[in-house]
Amino acid sequence: MESLVRRSIEMVRATARVTVPWELDKPYAQPYYSWSAAAGTSKGMWQAHNPSGHDDVKPSAVKSIMLHSWNIDFMLPFPDSRMRIAIRHLEDQVSRQNASTATVIFLSECLHSDLRLITSDPWVQGAFHITDTDGSYWQSGHYGTTTLIDRRLPIESCFRVHYEQTRMERDALFVDIRTGNQGKLIRLCNTHLESLALEPPFRPLQMQLCAQYMHDSTVDGAVLAGDLNAIQDFDRRLHSDNDLKDAYLELGGTEDDAEAGHTWGQQAATAQRQKFGTSRMDKVFFCGDVMCTAFERFGAGIELQDEGEREEILKLGFDRPWITDHLGVRSEFSLRESLMH
Repeated sequence: MESLVRRSIEMVRATARVTVPWELDKPYAQPYYSWSAAAGTSKGMWQAHNPSGHDDVKPSAVKSIMLHSWNIDFMLPFPDSRMRIAIRHLEDQVSRQNASTATVIFLSECLHSDLRLITSDPWVQGAFHITDTDGSYWQSGHYGTTTLIDRRLPIESCFRVHYEQTRMERDALFVDIRTGNQGKLIRLCNTHLESLALEPPFRPLQMQLCAQYMHDSTVDGAVLAGDLNAIQDFDRRLHSDNDLKDAYLELGGTEDDAEAGHTWGQQAATAQRQKFGTSRMDKVFFCGDVMCTAFERFGAGIELQDEGEREEILKLGFDRPWITDHLGVRSEFSLRESLMH
């Protein structure tokens, strides 16, 4: 497993971008894409949209939004098989939701091959807008984030803020949607904060920057989710330090309840789990006129199916051939009742 990590780090360094068109720590607009099927055929294409923020966007009438966030480990072999299984698991989760609940999916540690697979999936094509069909807007030349947005949710803007304070080419991906009877503007933020316990720590600065855009006076509410790599004492305060609420804690979860709250370690390589234990790396924060009504983890025990692939993962030191080392988190949000009428 250690050699795999070293090779992955070398690959990230080898594909690092020499120049980028954006200014660090500043919003950089990007398009989102919708699948347009050719009439009478199974073929189609992803069409780019460049929302201006001034378009006449009709608010969505959905009652609530279920946000799923999942880190699909980019270091492990068989990325296509693992992502394909992840998509089918997400489809199963979404199929159990109330029809009046819209779906948003945050994915992190996506490879370029993951984007090709995701955008070629018929379920994704029919149900979602997507923020990325390739890695053009990623800070990294190797991996990054993408967001899938229910086609019923009108998108008013889409932009990234690429962190200046990062050793790992991380960024925050924002999507603004209008929803509710009064057309409230809700900002969604998909981010993968800095990994490891390095000095100086960058996660506080990264979260402070995210919170700045979440508290923007032009938006009515905001939700952030992702792999926040919460492994140090200061990580426990990142929500409160930035006037945000933690969905898990707001609904009665407790910080040290590993059985109920931790999202990383259970499915890590055995040696990593023995060395680092488990932790609540993946979180959902929110603020403003949104109300969190549900929170839970998902994705436990999802394994590769091919026997040869299963054997190769086990050889890396895992207890089981899991598709990723993270559990996902999902949380349901609605506008505050006073704003629904």
